[in-house]
Amino acid sequence: MNVFTRFTLVALLILSHSFAQAQDLAYAKQVVQTLASPEYWGRGYTHDGMKKASNYIAGELKRLGLEPLDGKSYLQAFNYPVNTFPAQVEVSINGKLLVTGVDYIITHDSLGMKAQGSLVVGSDSNHFENKDAHVSVTLASKLTWSVAKKVSDRLEIQLDRARFTETPTRFEVNVANQFVPNFEASNISAIVKGTKDPNRFVVFTAHYDHLGGMGEHTYFPGANDNASGDSMVLGLAKYFAAHPQPYSMVFIFFAGEEAGLLGSRYFVEHPLMDLKKIRFVTNFDMVGTGNEGITVVNATEFVKEFQAMQAINAEGKYLAAVNSRGTAANSDHYWFAKNGVPAFFIYTLGGIKAYHDVFDRSATLPFTAWENLFKFILKFNDGLMNE
Repeated sequence: MNVFTRFTLVALLILSHSFAQAQDLAYAKQVVQTLASPEYWGRGYTHDGMKKASNYIAGELKRLGLEPLDGKSYLQAFNYPVNTFPAQVEVSINGKLLVTGVDYIITHDSLGMKAQGSLVVGSDSNHFENKDAHVSVTLASKLTWSVAKKVSDRLEIQLDRARFTETPTRFEVNVANQFVPNFEASNISAIVKGTKDPNRFVVFTAHYDHLGGMGEHTYFPGANDNASGDSMVLGLAKYFAAHPQPYSMVFIFFAGEEAGLLGSRYFVEHPLMDLKKIRFVTNFDMVGTGNEGITVVNATEFVKEFQAMQAINAEGKYLAAVNSRGTAANSDHYWFAKNGVPAFFIYTLGGIKAYHDVFDRSATLPFTAWENLFKFILKFNDGLMNE
């Protein structure tokens, strides 16, 4: 082989590798844009948002050529109670109609009602109430929503103190809530079977649910939390479908995480594989930033694997930092680790601060470290395959 031919082949390999990486990132952005779009309505409890998201992810797994984990269906159904707001959500304070999600939110466990009246100072200067109407108003520095599995006996309104500078003296509300005692949800799982030891598993997980919508006109996109994690797991599924490994690669997308890690708990209690045969679980939640590196939850529990990650990063300089954190019940890794399965939870640091609000949008998600984190995880998996 002459020098020119060798140079040409090397150049083609470099271009091919760069093109593949660009495709991976482009696919990730497409996934996030899709899941955070209005059609999926916050992947929650109204407008069939969560069902549409589960169908999309299951469809992608099938299109990529993966088999259902149990050999039958990509979906594992379960249910749980949830408080929803499918219809009217209108709030006026001091005669001003407010913008839902921007000026205010109603708390996730609020009772729906149509009422008006005056407000007096409550427990402190940030709290106002009308005890007869069972309405309270709180001035908050950030509007952060969640998911409730029960309904309280009152309607609580949180106002953005930076946008509403008056003293709240009067309210008018028209809020319709609907409590669903058995909301139907599904975990989603698929497998690429191993070439040498298919009964040993490496598992990648992310939750695909988010907060859904507040009324008919406002939804919470959930781009970073956690369409970004879904994009990472789907990206890995795409890669390993084309590059089978000695162990079986398993990909799980959980529902009900925002309601209290419900999907992962259900999966661990009703496993579709032998949990004792899992070599490692890596859970991704909020990985759309990364200019300050990553944090690894459970690093103090699985020291050997964390040291391997540190060594990989020291050699390859993939990430700005690989930080250690102890145990925490803050994402879907928790139930695996609690049941004796080695598991990490990875999230990125820096960048946008949008969290559980209407500003967590795909258009502003920077994907700062997505490609390098992807390559970092592939290197970590190489180590697991070559133990």
